[in-house]
Amino acid sequence: MHQILNPATEEVIATVPATSRIQVDEAVVRATRAQRGWAAAAPADRARLLRRFAAVVDAHIEELAGLEVREAGHTLGNARWEAGNVRDLLDYAAGGVERLTGRQIPVAGGLDITFLEPLGVIGVIAPWNFPMPIAAWGTAPALAAGNAVLLKPAETTPLTALRLAGLALEAGLPEHLFQVLPGAGDITGAALVEHPGIAKIVFTGSTRVGRQIMASCAGQVKRVTLELGGKSPNIVFADADVEAAAATAPMSFLDNAGQDCCARTRILVQREVYDRFLALLAPAVQSVVVGDPADGRTQMGPLISRAQLDRVRSHVPDDAPAVRGSAPTGPGFWFPPTVLTDAAPDSPAATEEIFGPVAVVLPFDDEDHAVRLANATEYGLSGSIWTRDVGRALRVSQAVRAGNLSVNSHSSVRYSTPFGGYGKSGLGRELGPDALAAFTETKNVFINTEA
Repeated sequence: MHQILNPATEEVIATVPATSRIQVDEAVVRATRAQRGWAAAAPADRARLLRRFAAVVDAHIEELAGLEVREAGHTLGNARWEAGNVRDLLDYAAGGVERLTGRQIPVAGGLDITFLEPLGVIGVIAPWNFPMPIAAWGTAPALAAGNAVLLKPAETTPLTALRLAGLALEAGLPEHLFQVLPGAGDITGAALVEHPGIAKIVFTGSTRVGRQIMASCAGQVKRVTLELGGKSPNIVFADADVEAAAATAPMSFLDNAGQDCCARTRILVQREVYDRFLALLAPAVQSVVVGDPADGRTQMGPLISRAQLDRVRSHVPDDAPAVRGSAPTGPGFWFPPTVLTDAAPDSPAATEEIFGPVAVVLPFDDEDHAVRLANATEYGLSGSIWTRDVGRALRVSQAVRAGNLSVNSHSSVRYSTPFGGYGKSGLGRELGPDALAAFTETKNVFINTEA
């Protein structure tokens, strides 16, 4: 059994049983049976059920958002958006069911066609930082492509996943097609990764654990999609709208208390506007409302756990030069918004993923220098580029090694566009128009027409 804490109050809000290895085996057997019937169903029927699932989620937006606030400490506005994102992704995936088409390839002597067939049972291992939407990133397209899904949520945040499984049954999805298996990563998660009946693993989490999963899957020649860490740059050129860049910079790394692999935690500012940018940034950081995540006015809530709070504190000495905001004291895992202003480019704070409300600000001289600083990381997930020069925006977008870039904004994730990283930020792509194909096997068939 695992106790679920409210990170804003440290109160126990639920107790959830852990899934054993034997129970994982049993779940795989059930999922395998359910998947066969699901794959054999007419595409229009699968699409209809997924749309019904989306409608049921829509009817429970407030309930799901409330669970996310209590178990993950997300602000109410963010939690509502996340529940809506699950709904939208199910709708989007349903639209792809009848468009998951093969090809007819011209060949000599006959007809050559391809089929996209489901893989079978998919294991989705979701993180605690965005437990509800990221669970759907793997689940929705996998189901739409004709697979069954076994979802293992993070130990600290299983409640929304369990509720989504209940809503799937309420919507009429076949029993055992979508199962949620709470438990520890080294037991339940490892059992999923190692199970020969699981065709693919979709994992979002740390680079360290991602390496372990990739190694285990390699031994089985098992497919894997990995969405891992990040240390994303926010590049501000002197010709940019500096006021807008400074005003939006805080929430580019403070959203979800900085527990976001896309957080723009390295703010790179051209030297000639560096002092002006800092002068504008300080009041923007200090004005961020940190507090009760259930209050609609709150912009930033607590960190997820005591362990995460201790980790963030270890990167920020009390006497470090910084722009600091404020945070509640007392119960809860609170850390104030912080921008370190005297960190070296090669310091741990500037190179390691802190996963908290902490950023560093670094000056650069010219475009080449900005690109070198942006690429001085083992990660490559996302980033922002602020400039009024369209040519520069395109040059820098091509030069920065990251999977998701945004010009004059901080957008990273849309369900209708691909998402994934370079380097140690992961392997493969999620979301977008090709998401369903990532859960299929391509079969080629040649028909001799001259026999």
